[in-house]
Amino acid sequence: TCITGTSRTKKKLYFCADIKYPVSDLVEFIICFISVAEQAESIDNPLHEAAKRGNLSWLRECLDNRVGVNGLDKAGNTALYWACHGGHKDIVDVLFTQANLELNQQNKLGDTALHAAAWKGYADIVEMLLAKGARTDLKNNEKKLALDMATNAACASLLKKKQTAGTARTLSNAEEYLDDEDSD
Repeated sequence: TCITGTSRTKKKLYFCADIKYPVSDLVEFIICFISVAEQAESIDNPLHEAAKRGNLSWLRECLDNRVGVNGLDKAGNTALYWACHGGHKDIVDVLFTQANLELNQQNKLGDTALHAAAWKGYADIVEMLLAKGARTDLKNNEKKLALDMATNAACASLLKKKQTAGTARTLSNAEEYLDDEDSD
């Protein structure tokens, strides 16, 4: 016996089976199944959702199943961005173990994971990102650095220290270049 119908989303449905139960029970089952299926949430970026929610076991499952670590969601965010935005240090730790993790990916607003951590005030995550080599010179679409986005003194201090160290290194390299030129 086959039953056809149309779902609430106007999809044509077909169901065929050997019926051992009254047709009314089967129809009730199908209606219930359709209702549940239509209400089920589709997750386009499971790694992002795991990072956003701080769900370590789900994140590991995604990574074990080779879900791309640098994939972007509709807003251009990576899983690392969401982990930093949510303050999920354990998730950030696991993502750091992945080869080719992109630390400096900018989303559609120009924000990086470092911008997110600084804005949300997660100094421990800012420190982790800086230790891994996150760039402090990237500006978002509003021309703001992560330092400009920092909402607490601890984050601002870490970012200033890193920028000062970067500036000092650049100056010393320039001085070495000038010294080499003078020796001719």
